[in-house]
Amino acid sequence: MQQFSLLDLSPIPEGRTAADALAATVALAQAAEGFGYHRYWLAEHHNMPGIASAATAVVIGQVAAATRSIRVGAGGIMLPNHAPLVIAEQFGTLATLFPDRIDLGLGRAPGTDMATARALRRHMAPEDNFPQDVLELMAYLDDPRPDSRVRAIPGEGTQVPVWILGSSLYGAQLAAHLGLPFAFASHFAPAMLEQALDIYRRTFRPSARLRAPYVMIAAGVCAADTDDEARYLRSSQILAFARLRSGQPGKLPRPVEDVEAEIPPPVLAQVRQALSCSATGSAATLHGQLEPLLKTHRPDELIVTGMIHDPVARVRSFAIAADVLRDLRGRADAA
Repeated sequence: MQQFSLLDLSPIPEGRTAADALAATVALAQAAEGFGYHRYWLAEHHNMPGIASAATAVVIGQVAAATRSIRVGAGGIMLPNHAPLVIAEQFGTLATLFPDRIDLGLGRAPGTDMATARALRRHMAPEDNFPQDVLELMAYLDDPRPDSRVRAIPGEGTQVPVWILGSSLYGAQLAAHLGLPFAFASHFAPAMLEQALDIYRRTFRPSARLRAPYVMIAAGVCAADTDDEARYLRSSQILAFARLRSGQPGKLPRPVEDVEAEIPPPVLAQVRQALSCSATGSAATLHGQLEPLLKTHRPDELIVTGMIHDPVARVRSFAIAADVLRDLRGRADAA
């Protein structure tokens, strides 16, 4: 592991507002910069009562303006929701305002329900244009072509780093084919992680943007001074995911002592499987859970995420995680 980074979904806790969530995101980004995280990514979700990062590029701009050196980006932008030119202009503008700090991760999923997808896209096309849209977007960000009839201004010449995101084999295949870095959403869909990484590494084709494969995997973390406290704090995310799976999305619930009593056993089993790529507990427990994950999958970068109702406890969780990850990286370097 060369770097460790942070993915923030800007959760809106029960009893608080979207404005509170966005303020907490900026505060967490500032803290994460001090903790040594390499990137701070935000993700596009729509029609979600518990997530405040729908206008992802806008939030990225706020975070970048409030920090100095940490890379800030999208993990990711759901490209089928947008015209490639618009995203090139948005991220070209961000890269112009904050040079060498902006990342653009691209996903193929809608990031929402189909009714909202229709509201976003206006015209739903049956064909899959994602690969072509990625190429069109990258062309807008490449070196200026004055003879081009359509140009991204700002955008052209910024060479914003583009990532392919995925939770299946499709993203791995496309990232390898295009010679782009690949980030796998193992924090909520770990089933195909091993197979996806094998396909990406084995079939990777070097490109002008990337000479060798570069893999990022995602893991949930919930850390506290004791294992019991961490398990209690994590109950909020388990409840939120269970309600989402049950078709009842809402704000991030307050933590509970007995989360098993709140969720039907079949749903709880599904949630635990979906969130199994994670570590929960004290620093020592996190160390013991994350070390085998890193040894097994050998990522170039680990991005961690976690939704905690109390923003102070959330900052503390990522502080503990940063110390653990820094130690694990140091041990790997020394080996």
